[in-house]
This record gives sequence, structure tokens and C-alpha cells, in this order.
Amino acid sequence: MKFDLVKKDKVLKATSAIADKQGIKAFVIGGWVRDLILKRPCKDIDIVCEGDGISLAQAVLQKINPSAKLTVFKNFGTAHFKHNDIDYEFVGARRESYNSDSRKPIVTDGTLDDDQRRRDFTINALGISLNKEDFGQLNDPFDGLAHLESGTLKTPLEPGITFSDDPLRMMRAVRFATQLSFNIEPETYTALKKNAHRLKIVSRERVIDELNKIILTPQPSKGFVILFNTGLLQEFFPQFCLLHGVEQKEGRGHKDNFYHTLEVLDNICESTDDLWLRWSAILHDIAKPATKKFEPVHGWTFHGHEDRGARMVPKIFAQLKLPLNEKMKFVQKMVLLHLRPIVLAQEIVTDSAVRRLLFDAGDDIDSLMKLCHADVTTKNEYKIKKYKQNFELVKQKLVEVEEKDRIRNWQPPIDGALIMKTFNLQPGREVGLIKTAIREAILDGEITNEFDAAYQLMIKTGAKLGLNAVTV
Repeated sequence: MKFDLVKKDKVLKATSAIADKQGIKAFVIGGWVRDLILKRPCKDIDIVCEGDGISLAQAVLQKINPSAKLTVFKNFGTAHFKHNDIDYEFVGARRESYNSDSRKPIVTDGTLDDDQRRRDFTINALGISLNKEDFGQLNDPFDGLAHLESGTLKTPLEPGITFSDDPLRMMRAVRFATQLSFNIEPETYTALKKNAHRLKIVSRERVIDELNKIILTPQPSKGFVILFNTGLLQEFFPQFCLLHGVEQKEGRGHKDNFYHTLEVLDNICESTDDLWLRWSAILHDIAKPATKKFEPVHGWTFHGHEDRGARMVPKIFAQLKLPLNEKMKFVQKMVLLHLRPIVLAQEIVTDSAVRRLLFDAGDDIDSLMKLCHADVTTKNEYKIKKYKQNFELVKQKLVEVEEKDRIRNWQPPIDGALIMKTFNLQPGREVGLIKTAIREAILDGEITNEFDAAYQLMIKTGAKLGLNAVTV
């Protein structure tokens, strides 16, 4: 099979000419070749040469754009530049060997054959020649093209060696299987199970980077099931694994919260690409194992799992090396509030309840509603219809109350400074009691969300506390 690349890419055309002039062999290899065949977009082109990759990159960039910046990593023998919004990386062909306690290879110069053998999967070992004599010719020593056509993931070498050498390749296997909807070849799948413990030598940041790529696929549940069944998930996210299974007592069981959570995750992927809202779906029921109780009258209960789950979020984010910033706080808020719209949808929707939901959710109310929609996984058609009708009512109420009362991201019209000035107080208990009374009265609809009404209530509340207004 041949590919005509010269007409399409100025950099590859220049690389071809310079490689021939220098008398070295050069190839496009890896993900770009894979995606070219699959007709998927790809903005990264890796070029391997049997020689000095840095020198080749310098000559190519000098020819196409002498003023552009070349980034060189001498320790890795690589050079990188960007052209027309595409990243080009040049490297000399390498042979690799590994120590058992590190995934960092010992690198020596090698041939294209050596370089293809060190690749993680056969579909990523495909190369296309850039030399004039066989320009565009596909080099496929491990039947990668056949595996692309059959949707199969397989390692070039014995999979136990491939995964033991660099255990991150196991996470990449799951990621590619999920992204491409490929099946993992049986021997390769078995090697994932046998080498799962090796994931311990990989930095948590690299593991979670692959996990996030899985989460951002259209159907991440496929990846999570593979991670769980191979034992990989247990190595870095044991709390999630505790959701798995159904316990029976007195003939009554609860739903399997592991698969329920994955269904919620897939559901929310239909409405958002937001990684952190997807993480909210993953963690929304994370405290159910810790709050599970069997009550003879009600059966299995998980009382307070939303509150306990929200308190677990910072620890889980720290453990997984996820950002401990506003993204974590957003997930924490979603976990804490995820039952509120569902409870509203089951009851009479009062203005007061809607005001409180708007006050607590703020600008994240739309994300919260998406999460709650995704959380409805019942197969009962009557219940589905009822939930949908009630959710529409809640949505309508949210719009009406927001337009009327302006509660979203609301700050009470009376602040602590004015309370202290009015009653000549220092910061303390009385100030907090008055602020709470004003907030609750507005949320309950007892007074309007306006300064005059709030001021009068401040004076009355202060008088009940035995305080005299200095200025009225």
C-alpha cells in the first residue's frame, strides 16, 4: 500500500528531499499513520530517521521556515517544531531496554525495525517511507493494517514484556480500546491482568492523564469495565471499585452502584464534554458503600451519601493528583447537591425550595440539572415518563423564580458591615443571627429580595435580640 503525501504536506516534502540528500532513511510513524488510515484527524506527526533526528529537524526547518523556533531535547534525541497548526517531532530510530523498577528506558541508536518493535501496539507501529525510492510505501511488520481493519489491539512483542517494560502502556491499551471501540486481543488482555500490579511504578499523574482521556470518550463505561476486570482500576482508584456488587438480605437487594454509576457517566456524556461534570457523575454515589444500611421496613438505604460523598471529594482528588482548585470545588458541589432536583421532582415544587436550590447551586444550576437527568437510570417506562414531566416542571419553576427573585449567585441586600454599624457591634454571634434571619426570610418568600424590606427585618431581629439601633 502506498500513500501520496508530498502534495499534502510541505514539511514531509522537505524531509523527503533532505533525507535523500543526507543519505538516511526517514519515515512517518505511529499515531498519524494510524489515524490517516482510519480517516481520523490528527495534529501530531512523528518522523523517525535512521540517523540524527535533531540534525534532520534543523535542516528541514531551515528550508521551510528559518525564523521558526526549534525545540530540542538532547537527552531524548528529539526535536520539535510547529507548522500550520501541526506538531512535528523528529527522532532517531531507537532500541530500548528497561530495568524492572522503572519505566524509563535505556536508549541506544537503532534501526526502523528496532523502533517499531518498541512501540506499544501494532496499529501504532505502522510506518510510511519518505525516501524517494519507495516514497509513500507502508511498512507494516506486525500486521497493524489488518488489526486496524478488524478493530483489534495487539502488542508487537510478547505482551507481558511490552507491559512489564512500560506499564503505562496498559492504560493506553484501555484508552485506545475505548476511543476506537476496538477489542483487546485475548493474549494481550490476559497480560493486562497479570501485569496490573506493575502500574505502581508509574506516576499517578501519567495514569490519571490516560484515565481522563478515557473519561472524555463518547462511551467511557467501556474503559472502566476493562480497567475493573483487569485489576488496573483497583491499583489507583479502590474507592470506585467498592461500588461494585449487590448485597442481599431478607430477599431484598440493592442495585449495583458500580454499573449504575457507569450508566450515569455514559448518560451525561450525551449532553456535555465537560471533564469535571463527567467526574461529578463518577463520584456522585461514591459514599454509598460507606453509608449503606439495611432497615427492615425500608430495605437498603444510603442516607447522607451525598454529604459524605462531598466530603470525600478533596481526598480522592488529592490521591489521584487531580487539581485541588475550583474544579474540585465544582465536583464537590455537584456531589453534595445531586439529589436536590430529584427530590424536588418527586414532590410539590414550591418557590421556596426552588429559591434555595438556586441559592446553593448558583451559576452551576444548569450543570446540576444535567447530572440529575443523567442519574435517572430506571428501566420502568412509567417512572421515566413521570421523572421527565416533573423535571420539566422544575426547570420551568427555576426560570420563573430566577426572573422574579434574582436568587442565582445572590448576595443578601444587608451585609455584616451595615449590621455592625447599625447596632454598634463588633463581629460576633448577633451579626450572624441577623444575617441568617434575613437570608432565610428571603429564601422562604417572607420578604422581598430588596434593601428596604431587608433593612426593616434587620431592625426587628435586632430588637428581639435586645439590640438598639444607633441609626435608623
